[in-house]
Amino acid sequence: MKRFDTHLCRPSLTGIFPQSLFLGACATVGLFISTLTFSLKIGAQTPTPVDNTELLSYSRALLKMEPARQQAFEEIKKIIGNREVPQIVCNDSNSLNGLPDKAKDIAVNYCHHSQKIVEENGFTIDRFNKITVEVQNNNTLKRQIYNTLLRLQKNPNSP
Repeated sequence: MKRFDTHLCRPSLTGIFPQSLFLGACATVGLFISTLTFSLKIGAQTPTPVDNTELLSYSRALLKMEPARQQAFEEIKKIIGNREVPQIVCNDSNSLNGLPDKAKDIAVNYCHHSQKIVEENGFTIDRFNKITVEVQNNNTLKRQIYNTLLRLQKNPNSP
């Protein structure tokens, strides 16, 4: 019978210390890198300020989308009857899953129409959505959008 060499099975005290030091260093470097990555992601999510041109374009896009949104909502409401109309999010296909096929078609058509309006007003979908999130979190911007919408409703050709 062959005998196993004991130093392969049982680490010596002199071998444990460098191993622990190495593992500790790896853990520290991993923690540092993950913290750095997390910080960079947070920094990347800092909202880009909305300038006056974007504010006006965003408001115009909202005004153009609103009649189609109301119409789609009313049509979907007729189809689903007494049930509550679920929240429909254009970039979340799961939000359409509970709708009957005809209502789903209406929602998809609305989303495509809205996307065209967004792009016609000089936005990417990503930038439009970022501004939408910023409006929800920034009362000053929300008030500016509201005032711009009021001004545009009174005088659609105003700059």
